[in-house]
Amino acid sequence: MSNEIFDGTQSSDVKDGASFQLAAVQSHRLLNQLFHGSLFTAVLLFGAVIANTFNLNTIWVTFFCENAAALILLGAGLRSAYDVAEWRRKQAGLASIPPIKAARWFIAFVASPWTPRETEKPDRIDRWTGIAFSAGRSFLSRIGLRPLWVASLSLFACLLIYGSWNLQLEPAPIGTSALLMIALCLAFSFLLLVTERRFAAIDAVEWPEAGALSQLARFPILILVASCLCLFLNARGSGLSVWLLAALGGFITLVGLEFFLRATLSMFRPQNHSHEPPLLTESILVGAINWPPRPLTRIQSELRTKLGIDLRQIWAFSFIRKTAPAIVLATFVLGWMLTGIHEIPMSGRGIYEQFGRPGTILQPGLHIGLPWPFGRIIPVENGIVHELATSFSTAGQDEQLADAEGPAPESANRLWDASHVSEKSQIIAGGTDGKQSFQLVNMDIRFVYRIGLSDQAAMSAAYLTANIPTLIESTANRVLVHDFAARTLDGVLGKERLSLANDISSAIQADMNALNSGVEILAVVVEAIHPPAGASSAYHGVQAAQITAQALVARERGKAAEQANDAQMNASLQRDGAMAAAREGVAASEVTKLRFDAERSAYRTAGQVFLTEEYFNRLTTGLSRSKALILDHRIGGSSAPTLDLRSFMSPVDPGTGAEPYTPYQSEETSP
Repeated sequence: MSNEIFDGTQSSDVKDGASFQLAAVQSHRLLNQLFHGSLFTAVLLFGAVIANTFNLNTIWVTFFCENAAALILLGAGLRSAYDVAEWRRKQAGLASIPPIKAARWFIAFVASPWTPRETEKPDRIDRWTGIAFSAGRSFLSRIGLRPLWVASLSLFACLLIYGSWNLQLEPAPIGTSALLMIALCLAFSFLLLVTERRFAAIDAVEWPEAGALSQLARFPILILVASCLCLFLNARGSGLSVWLLAALGGFITLVGLEFFLRATLSMFRPQNHSHEPPLLTESILVGAINWPPRPLTRIQSELRTKLGIDLRQIWAFSFIRKTAPAIVLATFVLGWMLTGIHEIPMSGRGIYEQFGRPGTILQPGLHIGLPWPFGRIIPVENGIVHELATSFSTAGQDEQLADAEGPAPESANRLWDASHVSEKSQIIAGGTDGKQSFQLVNMDIRFVYRIGLSDQAAMSAAYLTANIPTLIESTANRVLVHDFAARTLDGVLGKERLSLANDISSAIQADMNALNSGVEILAVVVEAIHPPAGASSAYHGVQAAQITAQALVARERGKAAEQANDAQMNASLQRDGAMAAAREGVAASEVTKLRFDAERSAYRTAGQVFLTEEYFNRLTTGLSRSKALILDHRIGGSSAPTLDLRSFMSPVDPGTGAEPYTPYQSEETSP
């Protein structure tokens, strides 16, 4: 680009140059390009507003904003080139070519307000407005109007990318409207390609900025074609579209920041209208969009032009240039061969595919096979246990973390009289007022599963199952509906709860085996089952009544056991007493019998002597505690004494109730 300084005494040969003589045509062409690009940019921005207003798929907002930002940066480059062409036209004294009627309002907005004017302000402007207008013009003349225009457009493009940046894009089906928009974008990219070819065909002498504009025109073409490709990839469910759109947005942001930095730095340069304004939108990043790619050519030319360093004269660089293809090819071949070495971690297995056909199951360790794409390994888990919950968590949506000393959050309320929105609701049979009805039960059931350890299970999980958690969840929901339809609320909350987990686990495992999913259900954990919040009071009353009835039954059983033990103890005591008395009676009878036998034997042996001896023993025994009167028959001499016994009462001893011993008494009183 020409950087010569003109002070009003320019030579005629400079003014007669091709770039000055064609300046009017060039500015007219740039205005037409600005007008058509602005129309299509407005269409894209309107489409982004419509997609955001009607909550369409987020990929459309990103698509519209990225293409609009690329066209805005192209417009910034065209606007900077228009300033250079206008300066040359005025220096050459050429008249401007009138634009088409549809673009006149656009030119009045783009060119006129930002063109420095030599006329004074009108008299009708009052004093304060004139002061503000003069101060604003003085400030803008110091920093420059052209850099401010480029910086504003670049910043606006960066803000568009920032507002539409999204890494969570959902697949969007391509309908008629989508195909129409893609066709419109491709048609406009073709028009830009025609413009780029026209700029590239212009000689640098005729238009020094044509080369930079040609490179800048490739930038929106690349963005338009790549974004349309992202739409097709996204419709097929490929995750590559997300990263490709993110990469395009990052590239547009870098170009916009480079333009903004160049425009900001140019504000600190002295502003002189007699100097030719530079093109502020020359970009190193945009210059890399070239085929075949030659990243070092631009650097080499810059070093040779500005610093006088010719890298072609250095033998080291020549040697590198000659040997680089062989080194790169050898590195590529070696890297390709290394793709046949695979490492399988300890927690995994691998299915080795050779020419697309599954072969053996590889265990953890290093394995060597054919390089990609002739051989590859599909990773499969090896015994990793997963947990899947039927409930969903609401943490982070409507809740805030509770303080350590503050009240507990609502999600921690596990009581029956509260609703549990984070748990899965299930319809179950119940009763209301003696009639059959149904109830809603909130439950939290977790499934512990893993991929089977057998080779067949690994094959099934890798080739026959696309999404194992989704398969388990859908199967579990169907099994839960079928299982709970045959149960009642009292049974689930009571004795049937123990067998509930086993029944659900068996049913889900049977379905997994029937589908050849290769999934092994290890356990079904019933974390919580809550009855309806409205039935909590009634169920608490039922539970309280059951507890009271069980307590009364236990108490009565205790009393009955106590009375039975007391009766058994009394019966045992009476039985033992009777047995002891009977034993004593038998013993006394035996003693009496023995005594009788002894006395009879003694009588047979001794006769009267035994009787006499026994008589005296009894007499001694009977008189040992009584008052006795002894009479000697020898007192009366030859006549026997006479004793009147009528004055004595029988028995002799009043303290004893025994009858007098008649036989001995008769013997005593006989002469």
